[in-house]
Amino acid sequence: MISGWLDGSGYAVATAGTGTEALLLLESTPVDLVIVDVALPDMTGFELSEQVKALPVPHAIPVIHMSNATLPVNRTQGLARGADAYLVEPVEPDEMIATVRAVLHYYRALNNAERLARRLARLAQTTRELHTATNLRQMLRAAVLGATAIFESPVAVCVETAEGLRLSVSTEGPGAEITFQPCPVELFDLPVGVLVHYEPATNWSQIAWPDDGRVRVVGARLRPERAPVYVAIPAQVGDPGAPVHTQLTQAISVAIDVMRAYQEEHRLALTLQRSLLPTHLPTIDGYDVAVRYVPASEQAEIGGDFYELSPLDGTLAVAVGDVAGHSLHAATVMAELRHATRAYLAEGHPPSAVLDRLNQLLVRLIPGEMATLCLLLIDRATGAGLLANAGHPPPLVSVDGKVEFLTERSALLGLRAERGPDVEMAIPHGGTLVLYTDGLVERRGEHIDVGISALARAAEHVETDLDEFCDRLLAEVGPEHPDDDIAIVALRRRT
Repeated sequence: MISGWLDGSGYAVATAGTGTEALLLLESTPVDLVIVDVALPDMTGFELSEQVKALPVPHAIPVIHMSNATLPVNRTQGLARGADAYLVEPVEPDEMIATVRAVLHYYRALNNAERLARRLARLAQTTRELHTATNLRQMLRAAVLGATAIFESPVAVCVETAEGLRLSVSTEGPGAEITFQPCPVELFDLPVGVLVHYEPATNWSQIAWPDDGRVRVVGARLRPERAPVYVAIPAQVGDPGAPVHTQLTQAISVAIDVMRAYQEEHRLALTLQRSLLPTHLPTIDGYDVAVRYVPASEQAEIGGDFYELSPLDGTLAVAVGDVAGHSLHAATVMAELRHATRAYLAEGHPPSAVLDRLNQLLVRLIPGEMATLCLLLIDRATGAGLLANAGHPPPLVSVDGKVEFLTERSALLGLRAERGPDVEMAIPHGGTLVLYTDGLVERRGEHIDVGISALARAAEHVETDLDEFCDRLLAEVGPEHPDDDIAIVALRRRT
């Protein structure tokens, strides 16, 4: 009788005579609702309800109890042991159908809410992974892995590379291979904003889609000058209104935009920095000179390292400095300091006076900025020199296998602090002076003294070719993938 009522209302019905048969049926057949008679031949309806609720299925299955017991205790026990509704026989057809519809409506809403919560949690995780990627390929891989985890379905993402090539990244589902290839799809035009579009799956032929034949594509473009991002999923797996699909596409678009903006600034800062460094080394009678400048890796921000070699009247000015911070701004401050250093040296000031003037420049005109600078003025004829060091790693002199660090220094530039006088030093015949920035000797998680000790060991031997010496210092002391700029200046007084 009940089966007839449900069948007549458009529901597909399967029946079982015992609780055991019902459980076997549930193992093999997708079921949206179970109606249980409390009085079963092999177990109670209460026991069956508890077992139904414990089944390892993607979504909880609602249960309606039916009984001719009218006592409140029976209803209470049924609801306490898993029933979602309790009907007392005899039941009218309208009451039965109304109860079924209400319970199914509630569970569909509950399942949709739970699915949305799961997808939003996975979206948050995917967004974090997008913003930790260090290159476009890694980011797109994270995007596809995240999308297929969110929707548990095939996914295709189409973007435009910095070179203007359209790239498709796709997978046929969780655990499947991720494929990178030219985008074979004729994509719809997209102004600034977001657009949801339904297309035949045959338009996206790079992967196999489910059989219903449609995909939902969300496109997002942040700015007119930026290329749009497209994300395609099977139409039937999306949520109404495409909230998660839209947020995912926007998150990918934002992550790509942030990465490209950073890369553009990095290239601009690197170009500026290189344009402001010396374009050639001076020829200095009686001395050999070599320099190395290694910019930070593409994944790191640009720094403010610089060096200077300036022959003056009978002397040679040698300097290495480092502006605090990593940005285009740091590179511009570096340029100002380098040009000011050259100007003060041209006026004839000794090293300590040059540092005093540079400090006043920073304090008065560029407040809040700090820098280190080691400056030496060397008499080319005698090798004697004057040293002033504002918080920079100590230079060294290597002679006949012995290394001595010139450790005297004062406060960083940019601080209102007293500074000491010039320190006398000398480069003997055959001696090599080495100046460097902290990128050569600093490591994350290690004290700088560890790197300085490694530099001392490496500098005990100086190759005949100073370029080879500098290359070896980079290989033996410097990091494999520097996250800070490295500058090295090596000056040897010939015998």
